Amino acid sequence: MGRISGIFFAMAGLTAAGTSTSVMADNLLGVYVGAGVGEAQIGNNNNYYNPYGYGGNFHDHDAAWKVIVGVRPVPIVGAEFEYIDFGSARGDSGNYYGTYDFGVNAHPKASVLYGLGYLPLPLPFIDVYGKLGVARLQTDNSFDYNVCPASVTASPACVRVSRFDQQDTLFAYGAGVQAKFQDFAFRGEYERISSTFGDPNALMVSVTWTF
Repeated sequence: MGRISGIFFAMAGLTAAGTSTSVMADNLLGVYVGAGVGEAQIGNNNNYYNPYGYGGNFHDHDAAWKVIVGVRPVPIVGAEFEYIDFGSARGDSGNYYGTYDFGVNAHPKASVLYGLGYLPLPLPFIDVYGKLGVARLQTDNSFDYNVCPASVTASPACVRVSRFDQQDTLFAYGAGVQAKFQDFAFRGEYERISSTFGDPNALMVSVTWTF
């Protein structure tokens, strides 16, 4: 998390410095910032997030949010940096032999660098676009298991918890549509990070502001 936060704040600082120059030059690069919220789907295939092989495959939903810094120097091409938090999800394998209960929590977050392509539509207030990029995905995981009989599963002394993080550099993609009003754009978009073990993805609404 520290590394991702460092990258984000470094990018934000560089963008802020570049923004002042862009504003002085009538924002020739088309610099914009934004934020979004939505719903994410978090998956766990092949028990990847559980080192003991329990917990089962699961797909769950949670609230997601993101922040955006982007440029659009020409009408059909742009680039964006995002930090997106997909929320967290839990899978539970149930009780084994009346004693052991296994579960896993997964919380994926990512910093993503996208290239955007816009369709050349004859509509000045509407954009349809696709995005391809590279994501640095970090998943914070916790694995817990209950070592007491089912009759005393509520006892904190029975629960054992271990934590481990996974970091991967992966392919990311998405598509969306936005409506523009003066310096603002209102978006609806879908994003996904391609992972062998369960692709975190989100359907989000966002607003951006061009300086």
